[in-house]
Amino acid sequence: MTTRPLLLLPLATWLSTGFAPAQSVSGPAPNGPALYQKTCARCHDAGVERTPNRDALKQMSAESIRLALVSGSMAKMGFELTGAEIAAIGEFVTGKTLAAVAAETSSNQALCPAAGAPAGATWDDPFAKPFWNGWGVDLGQHRFQPAAMAQLPADRVPNLKLKWAFAFPGASRAWAQPTVVGGRIFAGSAGRKVYSLDAKTGCTWWAFDADAPVRTAVTIGPLEGGWAAYFGDQHGTAYAVDALTGKLLWKTRTDEHPAAVITGAPTLAAGRLYVPLSSGEEVFGASPKYECCKFRGSLSALDASTGKVIWKSYTIAESPHPVRKNQQGVQLWGPSGAGIWSSPTVDLKKHAVYVTTGDSYSDPAASTSDAFLAFELETGKLLWSRQMTANDAFTVDCISPVKTNCPEAKGPDFDFGSSPMLVDLPGGKRALIAGQKSGMVHAVDPDQQGEVLWQVRAGKGSVLGGVQWGSALDGENVYVAVSDLGFVPQPATGRKAPGPLPSGLNPKAGGGMFAFNMATGKQVWQTPPPGCADRPGCSPAQSAAVTAIPGVVFSGSLDGHLRAYATGSGRIVWDIDTVREYQTVNGVKGNGGSIDGPGPVVVGGMLFTNSGYGTFGGAPGNVLLAFAVE
Repeated sequence: MTTRPLLLLPLATWLSTGFAPAQSVSGPAPNGPALYQKTCARCHDAGVERTPNRDALKQMSAESIRLALVSGSMAKMGFELTGAEIAAIGEFVTGKTLAAVAAETSSNQALCPAAGAPAGATWDDPFAKPFWNGWGVDLGQHRFQPAAMAQLPADRVPNLKLKWAFAFPGASRAWAQPTVVGGRIFAGSAGRKVYSLDAKTGCTWWAFDADAPVRTAVTIGPLEGGWAAYFGDQHGTAYAVDALTGKLLWKTRTDEHPAAVITGAPTLAAGRLYVPLSSGEEVFGASPKYECCKFRGSLSALDASTGKVIWKSYTIAESPHPVRKNQQGVQLWGPSGAGIWSSPTVDLKKHAVYVTTGDSYSDPAASTSDAFLAFELETGKLLWSRQMTANDAFTVDCISPVKTNCPEAKGPDFDFGSSPMLVDLPGGKRALIAGQKSGMVHAVDPDQQGEVLWQVRAGKGSVLGGVQWGSALDGENVYVAVSDLGFVPQPATGRKAPGPLPSGLNPKAGGGMFAFNMATGKQVWQTPPPGCADRPGCSPAQSAAVTAIPGVVFSGSLDGHLRAYATGSGRIVWDIDTVREYQTVNGVKGNGGSIDGPGPVVVGGMLFTNSGYGTFGGAPGNVLLAFAVE
């Protein structure tokens, strides 16, 4: 899936595979601007659609730039640079020193009273209060919050006002959906920290340092008389930490591939944690010297108490093997890919767990990519698969002029980034419903080997189009937001992209909200995007996941707006522009930007949403915003 961010992977992994940065040497101090022009400008200054532009880079920390060049997705550009040269580039593009974020974080965090102190006596039953736990709020991944939990009547939504803002230090993306349990928020960040905040005030209870950035939603569950917070990082590692103190309980690396990432939130059910795995190898494949590709998506069942792997099942049964050599004589491998980008759906009734998969990375294209898969809950045995797009093998090299590592299949990159929603239909049937980057929404029968029940087109579909991160359903309709992100053609390498916001985005392409009857797929209503007006560098694309409460469905947009739609008509009843600077409760400089990735969560009369997504042309930002009715 090409909606992935910069990957920040541990240095030790790259050292073991031979991608080590050059050793520092004595001599004149490196020239950051010159090094940037030589190494980075041809993409970041030219409006290339899959790279953060200078505005997004400036909002990041110098340490984040350093990690990307040393051990992340930019390691291919950085392994011939010295440590001093890498530091010079990071400090030049961000305007910050390597120590700046650490100082800002330690001096500005607004701690809650008695933060970090044992609080078990005051958190005996956190689920006695309204909550949103994990990605889809329930095991069926419906993304629908019932009235008793939302405590936000539809007629009060227009009265929502900002209550507080929290800024993630040194970040240009706010990309992890918050979890709210027991009056506390749990949220990951691009800066590797997982935060526990007070839902009412935004003060900080604790912050945990993961080994890599954390993009998944957090799931809270009981563990040995207490409560654990479960999540995964962008290095393929799953964690359990004490939900009250942030103390590490266990961590488990679920795959040794250097590009492995956990983006979909692990799902907790009956004492097991089901962890999906995807990767950034599709990006690594852009290098003609890279032996693409050997990663296979997988689903692992971990013992929630210990982190021990009970079973691990690959989405592609066949191990990668040599296939052919590219034009430069580099060995290529396959089959590969079929990562799981979304949170698994657990079916306790049928003892099954369902996932959707991304595209293949190399030839031969797997029959289980771009598909619904069902695994046996106890053993991980593959029960059935239903592919929606065949022969979809793709790497980022396929959009380059040379296409040295592009698979012969040259697929359209029509991943699933949405969890399959498990729903009971009238008449006793059940369905799994999910949207795809092809622009199609599919309903399949989980009790009949994934037999197709209905399919309907919501968007045109493209590499960054169709349905991206997820829909919602309320027992009657499924609510679908469409990305169909478009780009204005940019001149070739060397031209500096115009505009104060990331440019290249087509302000007239993408977006739109749909309601379909969940039993038949028949369209109930459609609401076009309001448009970008005169805002530079804007896109109306609606890539973020959708969230529903009784009577209202919420959808964020790359234009930075969060909108509420009446479920009966599609009429927009509330519209807030989040693109601005904020005074934050933790004292860190904060600003909003594009909304992409996770959707908002609604708990106890409050709405929480991220703002800022400085990738793929989006406007950078770094805030978590809390709204309440005044």
